[in-house]
Amino acid sequence: MFFVRSAEQIAAPCCGGSLCIVGSRKRVWYKSSGEKAKLVIRRLYCEACSKIHHELPDLLVPYKRYDAESIEGALSPSSRINVAADESTLLRWKCWFLAWVVYAAGCLQAIRIRTGLPVTGPSAETQSALHVLGRLVGDAAGWLKRVVRSLANSHLWATDPFCLSVRALSG
Repeated sequence: MFFVRSAEQIAAPCCGGSLCIVGSRKRVWYKSSGEKAKLVIRRLYCEACSKIHHELPDLLVPYKRYDAESIEGALSPSSRINVAADESTLLRWKCWFLAWVVYAAGCLQAIRIRTGLPVTGPSAETQSALHVLGRLVGDAAGWLKRVVRSLANSHLWATDPFCLSVRALSG
């Protein structure tokens, strides 16, 4: 069992209020080898907005049991990672990603605007769903972690992306 504890003093992602520890909970995590591990993550309470936040390490994607590296490997066409997951799980990840990528790209654009970074549109029609995110966070290994961390820390993580409107993407 692994205990997740950040050494950083972070503010609440939704309002910037101070967080205090109110407990912990167990979280299951599957590695790409299929090995099951357990994490103990802290529950943090924001006194300003009265919301509970969970402190996840960046190797996890919220609401997913496999690590970000496994999911990224299944989504990347040139992946060298073999994931010990059944075909239905791999298909669910791909469907989730196609629904989520449009929302994630919009959120990343909004974060760039808020922080004063330059925002540029695609020069040509996007080839695949991965190109949408690649323009914003790069396509080097760890791209999924970078997207998840940006959205989660900006309090923009959608718990159910299937209720979002989705435009058709090829790929």
